[in-house]
Amino acid sequence: MGKTIFITGAGSGLGKGAALGLAKKGHRVIATTELTSQKTDLIRESAEQGLDIDVFKLDITNERDRDQIEEYNFDVFVANAAINEGGPLGEVPMDRFRALFEVNVFATLETVQIAARKLVKKGSGKIVFMSSMAGISATPYVGPYTATKHAIEGIAQTLKKELKEFGVKVATINPGAFETGFNKRSAEEKWKWFDEQKNFTRKEDMEKQEEALKNQFDPEDMIKKMIEIIPADHHKFRTVYPEETEKQLKKTEKERWNMEI
Repeated sequence: MGKTIFITGAGSGLGKGAALGLAKKGHRVIATTELTSQKTDLIRESAEQGLDIDVFKLDITNERDRDQIEEYNFDVFVANAAINEGGPLGEVPMDRFRALFEVNVFATLETVQIAARKLVKKGSGKIVFMSSMAGISATPYVGPYTATKHAIEGIAQTLKKELKEFGVKVATINPGAFETGFNKRSAEEKWKWFDEQKNFTRKEDMEKQEEALKNQFDPEDMIKKMIEIIPADHHKFRTVYPEETEKQLKKTEKERWNMEI
């Protein structure tokens, strides 16, 4: 049976793909976008595909925008909206670091609290956090984003236990590196403030790390996985995809116990 699914950050990338795909499968989708221009694009695209999606502009850091969540009823809430920015943690300007936490952690939890109240009242439903492989791994120069996703992992695991007695499920989806443009845009941002004359981090080390972005996975596969997991009643608490990323992360977690300074 079709579910009603509310998804934030559906203006681009995996969120947009999942919103369209879930609607195609017959679910009722409420998709929100950070910008009005993205809203226009998503409305046009869903109409072209003959889909009926509720779309509105929701900048999750904006209180008035967040209040609109109250007007909707849903079975599943997908906290997908996030921003990404790289840079060395020893030198990243704190306003940039704070900006990531503002969106990816504080505003995300504020939207989830609204959803939690609604679902607890109903006595059923599910909250899905779009986390990342970065919620488990730690990659040089991806520290600001990694820190926010580690926070999301802690939030999701705790919330899962707290909401269980109210009949509300909590899960995370942790994508590997997918070619949506999200990672490349984030890698570019640090060059706006980085200055070889002032910063101690070596430019070539950061450039070498960026080389990894040349071989990213096809987002269509991740979108398919999201369409399968988001409405499902039973699945693992954490969905890491693709499988090779899951294997890599399990190895990383094991190695951490033996890591030396």
